Amino acid sequence: MSSHHSALGEALVAGGDTAVAHIDSLDFEGNGVARVAGKAVFIQGALPGDEVRFRYHNKKKNYDTGGVVEILSPSADRVVPRCRHFGVCGGCSLQHLRPEAQLREKEQILRDNLAHIGKVRPAAWLPPLQGPVWGYRRKARLGVRLVPKKGGVLVGFREKRHSFITPLESCDVLDTRVSELLPELRVLVAGLSQPQRIPQIEVAVGDPVTPLPCLALVFRHLEPLTGEDLDRLRRFGEHHAAQIYLQPGGPDSVSLLWPQDAVLAYRLPEEGIELQFRPVDFVQVNGAINRALVGRALELLEPGADEAVLDLFCGLGNFTLPLARHARRVLGIEGDAALVGQARANAKHNGITSAEFLAADLYSADGPTPWGGERFDKWLLDPPRTGAMEVVKRLPADGSGPGRIVYVSCNPGTLARDSEVLVHAKGYRLASAGVLDMFPHTSHVESMAVFEAGPVSGGMDP
Repeated sequence: MSSHHSALGEALVAGGDTAVAHIDSLDFEGNGVARVAGKAVFIQGALPGDEVRFRYHNKKKNYDTGGVVEILSPSADRVVPRCRHFGVCGGCSLQHLRPEAQLREKEQILRDNLAHIGKVRPAAWLPPLQGPVWGYRRKARLGVRLVPKKGGVLVGFREKRHSFITPLESCDVLDTRVSELLPELRVLVAGLSQPQRIPQIEVAVGDPVTPLPCLALVFRHLEPLTGEDLDRLRRFGEHHAAQIYLQPGGPDSVSLLWPQDAVLAYRLPEEGIELQFRPVDFVQVNGAINRALVGRALELLEPGADEAVLDLFCGLGNFTLPLARHARRVLGIEGDAALVGQARANAKHNGITSAEFLAADLYSADGPTPWGGERFDKWLLDPPRTGAMEVVKRLPADGSGPGRIVYVSCNPGTLARDSEVLVHAKGYRLASAGVLDMFPHTSHVESMAVFEAGPVSGGMDP
């Protein structure tokens, strides 16, 4: 189709032509996927098993997009969303699908990615890790905006595909202590000297490890706050048992306003470990699932008392320190120097001497490996969404690398891409893979995979 015809097609769509479709699957953003006249259509608000009438939003050369106008025949897994903001707020995309079906669809997305991108198939599927589906979120960034036409200060998540803020009175996926504070936060910001210069409040909730508050609020402010503003924030912290932090610039500028001393921490009770973190540090958002994830990673990696383990993208020691309880030695490497400092402090806090931490760039494929010439028996990888391609490429193809690799992923696409290299270029076997319900009601797919050293299997079974 010429660009002229394509533009014409998109102009026609604005007129609102509709069609009927049976939905076959979900895409990685939670849209229903159908084929209409032989072409893929991604339909917002549709679920696998639905038959819908939809309106075209956009017509492209290889695919179209649309939105549901009417559900003609609902999927057996369709439910009424619990939150009245669902469909507008960008915080959730799957509240209209039963939680069990959400997990099933996420596993299918992982299967499809591994097969189509990685050209691999695991020898076994791990049972999904499940936890609480409401009130699970202990970390979030809330947008703040002063909009007089909408009644003043708005606090909430951004709307889908817009920069507008959804004004939330409560949020069913946030930790209940945060959810209950949302109306109070609107009043608080509205009372500050320059409410239009407070764009964000970052929230973090720890486990109750001391008598001090375990809820933290970080106020991003674009102008200096007045003495009266600071007093108001302190009083709010005292009244609601919340640690109050100020952030005039980047993450390094965060400072504690109230109380004088504060600690945020979470526990991994099975390993007798307590990890302290700053409110802007990366931690897994779902505490219950993180505990289960660490337990499963230990079970799958099986670190021996005489083994050395390499933990790459180690953060503040979430996996490193539990591994160090079992292995002879663990080296954790992380690109963020501040997180490495926190990880070292956590090792000391837990009396662990068999874990070392190093700050190094894991995205460079040049020069010597950050872990030197040392051979490690086993590896754990927990990269961000961009994956671990540069690390994976550094593995030797002669079988002298680690005997086992456990890969924790928050992006099935990059896990699949890296799997292709591990299996087809580096001689590993994909022993098992599975999903975990880290982000219920969202389209995020969190998963883990186990790679075993061995002869090249060809990846896909016949």
